[in-house]
Amino acid sequence: MRSIRVTTLAAALALGLTAAPGAAQETDDGWALERTPWGHPDLQGVWDQTTGTPLERAADAGDREFLSEEEAAARERRRFAAFDAAPRRGSPGNYGSQWRDGSRNALTRTSLIVDPADGRIPALTPAAERRAAESQARRRDHPADSWTDRNLWERCITRGTPRVPNNYNSNILILQTPDSVVLLNEMINETRVVSLDGRPHVASGVRLWNGDSRGRWEGGTLVVETTNFSPKQVFRGFPVDNLRLVERFTRTGPNSIDYEMTLSDRATYTRDWTVVLPMIANGGGMFEYACHEGNYGMEGILAGHRAEEQASQ
Repeated sequence: MRSIRVTTLAAALALGLTAAPGAAQETDDGWALERTPWGHPDLQGVWDQTTGTPLERAADAGDREFLSEEEAAARERRRFAAFDAAPRRGSPGNYGSQWRDGSRNALTRTSLIVDPADGRIPALTPAAERRAAESQARRRDHPADSWTDRNLWERCITRGTPRVPNNYNSNILILQTPDSVVLLNEMINETRVVSLDGRPHVASGVRLWNGDSRGRWEGGTLVVETTNFSPKQVFRGFPVDNLRLVERFTRTGPNSIDYEMTLSDRATYTRDWTVVLPMIANGGGMFEYACHEGNYGMEGILAGHRAEEQASQ
């Protein structure tokens, strides 16, 4: 586990599972890790993953891993100002800043990617580059022949796993039982049930939108391994049916969890890569993500493309 903030996670990791069920262990700073009645670290609650830190390091950041506090604050101001910028010619515009969640996770990191060290997504394999070119050509020539040409998020089917936080509805509810952990994402209200009882993954022919998740405890960290993704599911434009995703959740304070995910997909990327970000207690509940009800976006996209086709005749 890598430290997401400048502070170390060593104290949290050292807690292990040595406490009696339901007991709390106190660290040097006075924070005590709460445990469930059956002895697991308590991760339960509603957690916000919203962050203004980009997934990849910007070119002008060079090899800097961190910004100063002032630079990070300025980056956040620029990010919000961009939401209210005038749309480019021909664009219908987008949600303004009033629709966006303010970031509780204004990290000083220059990227959420910590491995590779350059903070960038690894190079694609030759096969992935060919798929990307074919997909780009398909989208150019057939952007909206029907709803099947649009992505699963626009169609209100799934936001997908893995996911990088959006600017809104990036909350996750965690519930625990002795033999499972439930992860409920607010966006599209998707639920993953992570089995902790040691059962194997389902057969390779069984493919799921958000994969098949199995979990285990390593000291104070919940480790979740997910495979068996549907070939129709994509992440950053690429199918994830060959992906092995390993996530780590570590409670680090009364209002914080450190989250890490490592993506292994040698059909797409030339090496594994890792993302880290904090999850902050949002102090509230979950909201319905009413996507299907009046999906005006999809109606508008298809109607707009029909109008373009008619105008070009």
